[in-house]
Amino acid sequence: MEDVKEIQRRLHPPMVEGDHTFATATDRISDITLKRKTPFGWFIGFGIGFILLQIMMITVTYLVFTGIGIWGTNQPVGWAFPIINFVWWIGIGHAGTLISAILLLLNQKWRTSINRFAEAMTLFAVACAGVYPLLHTGRPWLAYWMFPYPNTMGMWPQFRSPLIWDVFAVSTYATVSLLFWYVGLIPDLATLRDRAKNKYFRIAYGLLSMGWRGSARHWHRYEIAYLLLAGLSTPLVLSVHSIVSLDFSVSQLPGWHATIFPPYFVAGAIFAGFAMVLILCIPLRVWYNLKDFITDTHLIYMGKVMLATGLIVCYGYVMEAFFGWYSAGEFEVFMIKNRIWNGPYWWFYWLLILCNGVSIQFLWFKRFRESAFWLFIISLVVSVGMWLERFVIIVTSLHRDFLPSSWAMYAPTIWDWSMFFGTLGLFVTLIFLFVRFLPVISIFEVRTLLPEANVHGHQEDFEENVLESQRGIKS
Repeated sequence: MEDVKEIQRRLHPPMVEGDHTFATATDRISDITLKRKTPFGWFIGFGIGFILLQIMMITVTYLVFTGIGIWGTNQPVGWAFPIINFVWWIGIGHAGTLISAILLLLNQKWRTSINRFAEAMTLFAVACAGVYPLLHTGRPWLAYWMFPYPNTMGMWPQFRSPLIWDVFAVSTYATVSLLFWYVGLIPDLATLRDRAKNKYFRIAYGLLSMGWRGSARHWHRYEIAYLLLAGLSTPLVLSVHSIVSLDFSVSQLPGWHATIFPPYFVAGAIFAGFAMVLILCIPLRVWYNLKDFITDTHLIYMGKVMLATGLIVCYGYVMEAFFGWYSAGEFEVFMIKNRIWNGPYWWFYWLLILCNGVSIQFLWFKRFRESAFWLFIISLVVSVGMWLERFVIIVTSLHRDFLPSSWAMYAPTIWDWSMFFGTLGLFVTLIFLFVRFLPVISIFEVRTLLPEANVHGHQEDFEENVLESQRGIKS
């Protein structure tokens, strides 16, 4: 009997470990927000993020009053750190929508413990990304020109501009992701409302829960709304980063004009997003003792997804080089040679191959795939590699264009770096506030995975257990 149970456990590993009931699961997750004393480490992390955020505020203020000339952007490298970081942040935000929407529609139970903070990560990453194109235009106070507001002034946006595509894609993505995240929070907000001792917390959670009482009518409408939003979110995973890739591929510039970019960018976005989810959830499960809910099985599955998408990204690297050679075009061949070994940025290319191509090969081995420490290290390396990928794509294609007379080197200034680290601070600050004031794990969805839910959910099994107990009493 023990062998059979062990085989079943291997085939269908539990998504929640320990002898948890509805009450203990609710207590463990909600007490992080309501009862647990804020750890001193939380204040350290929040303080670091907040200091970096203030650096960003200083940079933005100086930039608005001075102009984008404080950045290292030049000619011909008209797209530099702002667009590199924009694409990097947008990519990080993709894992949240994938985990929440697509895995929900595919009925994958392992999404349950990680979907909440993955969705929050999506919103915060999109917020960090949106800062860059807004400031890169040089006239952020005229950003409303990019929206089709009533055309009284005869100044509708140019819909053939990739900048307009980004505005509509990213704003739609942010809106749907916010709605999806908030709708999923409503039942848990009602739980916090009912359990909160602090008067002001009770009022705040009560307003946000919108009168939720857990009635059959509420659950029915919730299920419909949640599935509809999941269906709307699913094509956004494919469309948003595809549109970002079209910013590059619709041009005639060697290294950008490639039809492989949309699927290549989408795979890279999911790759980077899952790496960031692992970077967040591995410390979180340790600091808040959540290993029963964010289990080793969750980490293994995310490692497998990261390996699969990483291999697709590596295939994209190979195809880029193959297309350049097979085209037999003078400029395409020169771009590949310049990027890989002849150009001044060749070491960036090989560093990204080391980070994205070599590091993930360790995930083939069970020892690394099942180790939280090695998953964390590999995820950090992948995050750096995906940033380097965006640097290589943008800078190495721009700094040497068709005319040698216009060639120029690019080097970021201190203001480029302060802006980048400032957005990291914004992201960290929002993550720490989220962990402090909202449930990091979906309470009601975790309860559906418990044995207690299975007993009540399968009436036939329940009745069979009752009959067996009656037979035992009679005998």
